Amino acid sequence: MTEAVIVGAIRSPIGKKNGKLSGMHPTDLLGNVLKALLEQTGVDPLQVDDVIGGCVTQCGEQGVNVTRNAWIAAGLPWDVPATSVDRQCGSSMQSVAFAAQGVMAGVYDLAIGCGVEAMSRVGLGSNAIQPGFAFSDDWFAAVGGNQNLYTQFQAAQEIAREFGISREFMDTQAAESHRRAAQATDEGRFTREITPIKVMQEDGSLEEVTEDGCIRRGTTVERLAALAPVREDCPDMTAGNSSPISDGAAAIMVASREKAEQLGLRPRARFKHFVVAATEPIVMLKGPIPATRKLMDRTGIKLSDIDLFECNEAMGSIVPMWEKEFGIPHDVVNVNGSGISLGHPVGASGARIMTTLLHELERSGARTGFHTMCEGGGQANAIVIERLD
Repeated sequence: MTEAVIVGAIRSPIGKKNGKLSGMHPTDLLGNVLKALLEQTGVDPLQVDDVIGGCVTQCGEQGVNVTRNAWIAAGLPWDVPATSVDRQCGSSMQSVAFAAQGVMAGVYDLAIGCGVEAMSRVGLGSNAIQPGFAFSDDWFAAVGGNQNLYTQFQAAQEIAREFGISREFMDTQAAESHRRAAQATDEGRFTREITPIKVMQEDGSLEEVTEDGCIRRGTTVERLAALAPVREDCPDMTAGNSSPISDGAAAIMVASREKAEQLGLRPRARFKHFVVAATEPIVMLKGPIPATRKLMDRTGIKLSDIDLFECNEAMGSIVPMWEKEFGIPHDVVNVNGSGISLGHPVGASGARIMTTLLHELERSGARTGFHTMCEGGGQANAIVIERLD
């Protein structure tokens, strides 16, 4: 089987709700990142066999194949195809996996996996209610009635109860996430992975956005403890220990080793293992557990073989749940922050996390990275990459 390698990885800064990136159309946001990836690698865009992009709320400005629209909006050659994928929060993670698997199968020589979500402009879930409701009577019958249509906050609260995760513990990890993200920013860890985004201001001037906008510098457990719950039936879940509404895009270029050598590209990491798994769609955020277990069962890999882990902080109970289940120490998980601190633009987060993981492997000299994340509908992906010298 052909070996698939990463030859480029880049992302936008992540903007907070109605923040500096909220004025940019999602096709333009992703288009800027795609152009930056091609500039970073020096690859002729006509060498790209396919562009596979993740996006969760595929309607309005993100409808009608937002990935293809982004490619065209960026002024890139029309002869290159593109498609859009929805695996909920894992959409761009799945897009990268599809690109790599296409290379491994010999269908592609070089492909891009990417993703975008402009949550300030296209509300999460807006495609579930217009023009018709996404869930049928048969769906409700299958899950036991409409009382089982949980929000993510309800699912996260149920997980906290089941796994014995306290509000204080979630607030403690959230404060640590912000501390890590602020430190990583100050130390320049994100400089190589972020492409600046120029945004038009009301006065017609351009502002160059270079840093993530969701980080709460100097926040403490005490400050987070003072925040009110988001719902009466979710007493432990707050805006402080949940990921914020955010905007962003990310892209990863994948090639066969032969194509990389032909084009003079440096293979930076190789894909070792992939899995996708599913569990109940009601408390829908448990997916990282079966995905991690499935990967270990299928490959024989031990978690002790992994140097760095990324498990997305979609909600405050997810990472503690996963760490408790597998006995993973928090000091090797999300070392530069995660969804709570960096933001979680849902269609882009998978590619963003892999971009950050790759750059941290290179910065730290670590070898093997593991990435998983919960996804709507009770699903999860897991991927292992290995840094190459």
